[in-house]
Amino acid sequence: MTATGLPPNSAPRVRLRVNRLVLYTVLVSLTGLFIGPFGWLILSGLKTPAELAASPVHWLPTDFQWQNFADAFNLIDFLGYARNSLIIALIYAVLVTLSSAWVGFGFARLEAPGKKTLFGILIGSMMLPQMITLLPTYLIFAKLGMVDTYWPWVFWGLAAAPYLVFLFRQFFAGLPRELEEAAIVDGCGYGMIFWRIFLPQSWPVLSASFVIAFTWSWGDYIAPQLLLSTDKSTLAVAVMTTYVTSAGTPVTNLQAAASVMYVVPILLIFLIAQRGFVAGMSTTGLK
Repeated sequence: MTATGLPPNSAPRVRLRVNRLVLYTVLVSLTGLFIGPFGWLILSGLKTPAELAASPVHWLPTDFQWQNFADAFNLIDFLGYARNSLIIALIYAVLVTLSSAWVGFGFARLEAPGKKTLFGILIGSMMLPQMITLLPTYLIFAKLGMVDTYWPWVFWGLAAAPYLVFLFRQFFAGLPRELEEAAIVDGCGYGMIFWRIFLPQSWPVLSASFVIAFTWSWGDYIAPQLLLSTDKSTLAVAVMTTYVTSAGTPVTNLQAAASVMYVVPILLIFLIAQRGFVAGMSTTGLK
């Protein structure tokens, strides 16, 4: 027994339990902060307009209005807008993932004058707000006759994304140099090295990049609103603009119900690809 009356090995165990308790308390608190807004969105979709406008706040609905979800689905061409969003998101996500992987491979494995300067400019471009480039981008696509088409998302996808290029560059830089040296000895060029050796090994980063890019495009409101007509527009635009009264007032409970259904595809994609997403975010930058 020690002076405190505890067994000799009990102090480290008590300290470990206290540390775990503190850690779990912090994690549960942070989880509540992140889940809270989504929970409030679900509750808002189950209320009447009067309950949403009530003061003080009406936390729980008196009667759960499940009909709000059916009304939100039927009042607009929900599946049609969802199809448009899915097409745009898939086009952009697939193309930008592959193009970013190719650019990241070049920065990681090839040598050229000014490479570090170009990479610094690329990283610096991440600090530019989207609004700065929105008007010039619109004017370019308008001159090319690509307004009200999906071609802008094709070109955005082919242009790569700075953040995704950074992820791939960090991952490819950590792979052994012997891989490409052996391939070069066997007569492979850098194109074949990328497609047959480096890209198959980068599935964690590919998963993470695809989820990130899909989320960017699926959640984008400004570009579809600016470039597409109503028939070709996306679900994000429809949710924000079509649930209104004859006087133009938003029907907030239907907007909330539609927003819940709008978020479901992203949650499903993340749940399916979460292992690759977490692995991709954790392995980039590790040598």
